[in-house]
Amino acid sequence: MKSAVMARYRPNVAVLLLNRKGKLLICERIKSKGAWQFPQGGVDEGEKLVKALAREVEEEIGLPWNSYKLLEKQSGYTYLYPDQVKKQKKYFDGQEQTYYLCRLKKSAPDIDLDQPSPEFGRYRWIWPEEFKLKWLPEFKRQVYRAVMLDFFDVRL
Repeated sequence: MKSAVMARYRPNVAVLLLNRKGKLLICERIKSKGAWQFPQGGVDEGEKLVKALAREVEEEIGLPWNSYKLLEKQSGYTYLYPDQVKKQKKYFDGQEQTYYLCRLKKSAPDIDLDQPSPEFGRYRWIWPEEFKLKWLPEFKRQVYRAVMLDFFDVRL
């Protein structure tokens, strides 16, 4: 009898950032035109999730920690990488994501994608129900369906 091999998930954090009108930030990947997603990134070994969130948000969209308010957090969203991605991520089979719903403060600076290692070329604010699954690679769609339902009661 074969033993089941447990998938190894890379810890990851993602931000669902709302502006003062309640619109949601989405960002287009520099290397994939038409690929819109939420800012997100890996958690370094030994790093607390909320510290990883602050680091990733500042690295990707230029917002310091004190420019947004944490509203809600939900964990346990997982997906497996397709084979071509798995080869690049040698130690992991997929990601386990923790999503943070946050709201920009009035004093927040503008989004700044011009970062030392930019990941996004453009951003925009949309109503949650305007999000389109076609913007995502197939392997991420199930997680986005669950996240949009859990946080915004929006079915994709």
